[in-house]
Amino acid sequence: MTIQPAKLSDPAVRAFVNAVNSHDREGFMALLAPGATMSDDGSDRDLAEWIDQEIFSTHGHLEVDNESSGGRALLARYRNDTWGEMRTKWTFTVEDDGRISRFETGQA
Repeated sequence: MTIQPAKLSDPAVRAFVNAVNSHDREGFMALLAPGATMSDDGSDRDLAEWIDQEIFSTHGHLEVDNESSGGRALLARYRNDTWGEMRTKWTFTVEDDGRISRFETGQA
């Protein structure tokens, strides 16, 4: 059963999912700490390039099926115009100021 974004436990992760699903690039970038990093399937990627290719230019969308670790780990169905839909996992490191300093994603 899908968890509605408004019901996600962690405020930063909730805002991340909302920004992805509403294609709000400016809002998404505001969620990230300076120097934020990310990885996809265990490989570090260039954050700006990755979010453009995998989220914003390809209409990325997250449907969360499960959360754990206080809302900072998700199992979700992710889809975009390039890859279609796939089952994915997401983990987030959130700093004391509420901004995301790292996220990791990959196929679940």
